[in-house]
Amino acid sequence: MNVKALRVQKGWSQDQLAQFSGLSVRTIQRIERGHKPGLESLKSLAAVFDIDISDLQKETDMQADTSMSPEERVIANRVRALGGFYSHLTRYVVVMVILFIINWQTNPGYYWAWWAAMGWGIAVVSHGVSALGIVDLFGDKWEKRQIEKRLNARSKR
Repeated sequence: MNVKALRVQKGWSQDQLAQFSGLSVRTIQRIERGHKPGLESLKSLAAVFDIDISDLQKETDMQADTSMSPEERVIANRVRALGGFYSHLTRYVVVMVILFIINWQTNPGYYWAWWAAMGWGIAVVSHGVSALGIVDLFGDKWEKRQIEKRLNARSKR
């Protein structure tokens, strides 16, 4: 059984499991989402659920391996990158609006906020180009070519 199923079977909330195990709620959430727990986390969870650590470890390994196909993992990473970019863009817009308002209130004759907008804007554009896959210099295809190149070189030895 996975950690979430064991927790639900006991009728515990994530907060209760965190309290019983000595782990943070954030750690419990990560483990339940499929992240591989560390050895100390596994020991704590195994003790709380009164099961052998190897049973819990096998289950988390299986869950990580079989939950997504390689194609799904690539798509999930792409979506995660897009989410990160949109979050970055939103923070940029909000902070820039605040900076321009402060600039306008304190020194309307000189718009120093443009410097911050340009500097951070370069980072946002770079992040967007990477996340949207517009220019993918060192992306999945490049990684695949490099792995194949090294495997071929290794097999020729």
